Amino acid sequence: MECGTIPYQMQGPTLPELVTMGDAARGDSTAAHRLRLVGAMAALLAEKGYSTVTIADIARQAHVSKRTFYEHFADKDACFIACYETLSDIVLQAIVDAMPGELPWPRRLRASTKAYLSTLESQPALTRTLMMDIYAAGPQALQVRRQVLRRFADNLRRVVDQGRKENPKLPRLSQAMATAIIGGINELVLVAVEEGRAHRLTELSGTAEALLQAVLGV
Repeated sequence: MECGTIPYQMQGPTLPELVTMGDAARGDSTAAHRLRLVGAMAALLAEKGYSTVTIADIARQAHVSKRTFYEHFADKDACFIACYETLSDIVLQAIVDAMPGELPWPRRLRASTKAYLSTLESQPALTRTLMMDIYAAGPQALQVRRQVLRRFADNLRRVVDQGRKENPKLPRLSQAMATAIIGGINELVLVAVEEGRAHRLTELSGTAEALLQAVLGV
């Protein structure tokens, strides 16, 4: 996958790989168990979807007891939310890693958009379940979703502020406008996921970039 003139590859672990990371973290059993449980949830979500996953499934997949599960999470929804937050962390880190400082700012912006879509595309089944089932995981999940979108909006504003150092003519990006942009791109992804195109999300790059260009004039 290309971002500007540099090859883009997803950085950091995928969520199912967190199970293996949990093995490596045995020196801190609490952290190891939590990682394994989140990774187990991710693997099960990708395999069969949220509604059919049970706490017994998660514990079995993570090779821990149900008692250990309840030491970390109050219920299945809480584990799902942790999984959603972890994927968001991975995507945000991928965006940061895709924007080396030596690239001109407009190309860094395009690279960040492609990194976002590429990272989600790399795990289509998991992306589909997390984006669709977050609405069924209770009011706390919706609050976390709003917080995650706020983090993405804040990151976009930071990227634009960096661009203004190179091009002072760039308009400032308000929190409301950043939220609107992130919300619009997120809705494009959600529609693609609903239509069975989670494995082709990078096809949305042109539309997402056109939206950013229209707002920022780049």
